[in-house]
Amino acid sequence: MKKLKLILPIIATVCLSGCMVYHSPERNTWGQYLRGASFTDMTETSRVAKRPVYLGAGGELILNAEKPTTLEYGDKAMNDNAIIVNYMARLEYELYDALRKPGISVQRAGTDIVIILVRDAIMELNVADISIDGDDTLKTIEKILNKYNTTFIEIAGYTDAMRDTNAAQALSLDMAQRVGVHMAQNRVNTVRMFIVGRGSARPIAAQDNIGRLTNRRVEIRIAPAR
Repeated sequence: MKKLKLILPIIATVCLSGCMVYHSPERNTWGQYLRGASFTDMTETSRVAKRPVYLGAGGELILNAEKPTTLEYGDKAMNDNAIIVNYMARLEYELYDALRKPGISVQRAGTDIVIILVRDAIMELNVADISIDGDDTLKTIEKILNKYNTTFIEIAGYTDAMRDTNAAQALSLDMAQRVGVHMAQNRVNTVRMFIVGRGSARPIAAQDNIGRLTNRRVEIRIAPAR
């Protein structure tokens, strides 16, 4: 009986922690969480400029982390590219296998990988915050990103077509920052991050009732650190 009394509070604590709803921290603390992130597009130029900061914060380049075991002969550039392609292919497979959910897709763009997260798949319906399902999805992504940590990450928010372009820009950046803060809370190194809000730019669906839901999204683009 005494053992049961001791065990019950532990079970209750585990159950409560498993049912806790995630809430983004106060907006005025976001800067602390996102210290080290860049608020600009992840271009080749911006990645090169950020590389010293990334390396100084403990980051590693793919070709230094991946020790080739079979590519001993041939052109070095070809071998290096093969190592990068293989690394990103493994990352893509793990993401694809783990994210088979409605409103989420994993795509290749050259050597980069793009995760498309429709807003309704990761955020509350009428509240600007991450949902329970979104929290679970982002934790899955973060676990994989921490495993494949020789990569840069661009987090880009998008809205559907809006008359007020300033409002669209603000809303899209809000979504991207919320995802970035969530990642920072789960040990994804912020120096890997580029965070941008692109408003209603780059729609991926028609601007009808169904298409609008698709255009409201966050895209996570993952590029090899090289």
